[in-house]
Amino acid sequence: MIRRITNLFRNNNIRIAYRSTNKITQRLGQHKRHDNDNTTSNQDYNKSGIYQLKYNTCHKAYIGQTSRNITHRYKEHIRYIKNNEPKSAYAEHILQNRHEYGHVRDTMTVLRAVTRTHMLLPYEQLHIHKYHHKDILIPEQQFFDNNPLLHLAKDTKGYDSPTTTDQ
Repeated sequence: MIRRITNLFRNNNIRIAYRSTNKITQRLGQHKRHDNDNTTSNQDYNKSGIYQLKYNTCHKAYIGQTSRNITHRYKEHIRYIKNNEPKSAYAEHILQNRHEYGHVRDTMTVLRAVTRTHMLLPYEQLHIHKYHHKDILIPEQQFFDNNPLLHLAKDTKGYDSPTTTDQ
């Protein structure tokens, strides 16, 4: 059957390219990167929590939260970009401004590992509020400035802590 199809295409001057499903990356396994100078540990990427995605081109940031594995969420953002689907503010900003995106270790920072999922939204809003007032939040990210508790939180001790774990 395949020969008939191949001959049909060949007789009509159409060339066929075959693609292997046995790729070298599958043979070698996943490349593991060991960065000792990175402040975020490998274990933090396997947790749920609040994360920051930075843009090297415009020096702005996107703040997100997930109750799932943070690395899986990053892969979803990249899939949106590759499929030209602005389903997240991160993907929308890259697609509209033609920015580059990088490896998870170069782009993503875990701001807070959160084990209690009902705390994800408040922590995310706190970080969005902080980044907005520092003028480093991308314009595509939704920001609501109507919560007076967020203004009070700026004066508390843990407001600027980079990577902490939810108690």
